[in-house]
Amino acid sequence: MRGSAGCDRGGEIGEEHDPETHLIPLVLRAALGSAPPVSIFGTDYATPDGTAIRDYIHVEDLASAHVRALDHLAKGGANAAVNLATGRGYSVREIIAAVAKAVGHDVPFREGPRRAGDPPSLIADPSLARSLLGWQAEHSDLDTIIRTALAWERRQHNAVQNPG
Repeated sequence: MRGSAGCDRGGEIGEEHDPETHLIPLVLRAALGSAPPVSIFGTDYATPDGTAIRDYIHVEDLASAHVRALDHLAKGGANAAVNLATGRGYSVREIIAAVAKAVGHDVPFREGPRRAGDPPSLIADPSLARSLLGWQAEHSDLDTIIRTALAWERRQHNAVQNPG
């Protein structure tokens, strides 16, 4: 698994890191004006738009996979290392464009050099999770991830703007 993203579809539970290092929350915060412009680290990768590509999985899909894994073990199934992923990646520019579409305006960003050690693309093969656990991602399309993460960030942004 590369990284979980989004929040529960009801917008009640989301991710909060201090400091925040995950791309989607950083892009959303830049779009909402609660953080500086998002940085694009590297625009010269051998990818369609020159930015790094990552495989994102919605947190609800991640949770359902863990439940399936526990069921598998409870029924006597063997331990296994399983990729929990979608098998499809999104570039940094695709994430920024999806957020811009969701909020209705451009997202401020700045371009910078690559970070040492960042590979151009990280996409996992979820076929073992499908065959062993009968699991596949159901909520990990980019629009759902962005929509749910945006609901969470808006709640957090409003809480900061209107405490109490």
